[in-house]
Amino acid sequence: MSRNLKAMIGPSILNSDLSRLYEESQKLLDNGADYLHLDVMDGHFVPNLTFGHPIVKCLRSKIKGAFFETHMMVSKPEQWIVPMADAGVNQYTFHIEPITNVEEVCRKIKESGMKAGVAIKPGTPVTEVEKYINVADMVLIMTVEPGFGGQKFMENQMAKVKYLRENYPLLDIEVDGGVGPATIGCCATAGANMIVSGTAVIGSQDQAATIKLLRDTVQQSIKKQ
Repeated sequence: MSRNLKAMIGPSILNSDLSRLYEESQKLLDNGADYLHLDVMDGHFVPNLTFGHPIVKCLRSKIKGAFFETHMMVSKPEQWIVPMADAGVNQYTFHIEPITNVEEVCRKIKESGMKAGVAIKPGTPVTEVEKYINVADMVLIMTVEPGFGGQKFMENQMAKVKYLRENYPLLDIEVDGGVGPATIGCCATAGANMIVSGTAVIGSQDQAATIKLLRDTVQQSIKKQ
């Protein structure tokens, strides 16, 4: 069954030079990125503040074909479903912690034409997100506390990834936070197939080589499953 999984690398553009967002994003795609991971923070669910749907829409006007995933680190994810769909987002990933109507949010996301991703912070048990696998397209396991880039990778979160992979062999499982060449091995071994990498890719002297290394490591683990 694991042959249907695909290794995908999605750089987080938040770590790039935001004054050159289009150029930086296109460079990542040219260097082999499978998708772009767009971190949206509202200053409430997390203390930081980034960008919203107007910026995403501008980026989409320049980049037509790429897969856009928005990681909604926001207190009211339902508020931005329609604007993000209109902006051209392909997958809308939101945190389950601040809301109680997860199934309804997933339904609205899909009705708007996007895929639905559900995310949990490091302190949230994997059993909390497991409840929603039947209504979501992907699960994101945070490997740092959401809100800021450049944090140290939390290897203890791999137990969640391993649990999900063992119980849901075909589920798309994403990891985000502190992931790079030094930590990709344990992510791949645990069973993650969608890899968000910010600092390690953006700051690399050879982005294409770094992306290829991450993808190859994951793909090799998929073949062994």
